[in-house]
Amino acid sequence: MEYCEGIIKNTEFFTTSELAEKLKMNAQVITRKVQAGEISAYKIGKDWRIPEQSVYEWLERNSNKNAKASVKQKVVANFVKDDHIEKLPAQRSKRKFLLEYILAQFEPNRLYSEDEVNKVIARHHDDFCTVRREFVAEKMMDRINGKYRRRTGYRLSG
Repeated sequence: MEYCEGIIKNTEFFTTSELAEKLKMNAQVITRKVQAGEISAYKIGKDWRIPEQSVYEWLERNSNKNAKASVKQKVVANFVKDDHIEKLPAQRSKRKFLLEYILAQFEPNRLYSEDEVNKVIARHHDDFCTVRREFVAEKMMDRINGKYRRRTGYRLSG
């Protein structure tokens, strides 16, 4: 019981209108976010009490710094598990990001045998034949006399 009392004593709680004023937001917006569970809060009677820690957590999840993660980073995070891509997405833009993820393992302008290319791709995806063909089709790599080379002119998307 003493532990709970210590937490309550050392925690600041806000009403929805107090938090709205502090964040320069509309009180109804804060109330909707609390009701939707986006911001953790306690309902006491008809009023909500929002612990300051919940406010910090919500701000961290929704801050602009998280928006800086590029679309490419988000796609890679969704499809790559333990450095392996289980399946390539059908959507072309997402697929391209994952191809580039694998392509980054190759040095520009260096010639690779087909076997070397297959081994590098296989570390990240099981269907190395498809990935290899797509590298050439997307002009990420050139195939010259059975050898492969990452194109120096190809720029990885940001």
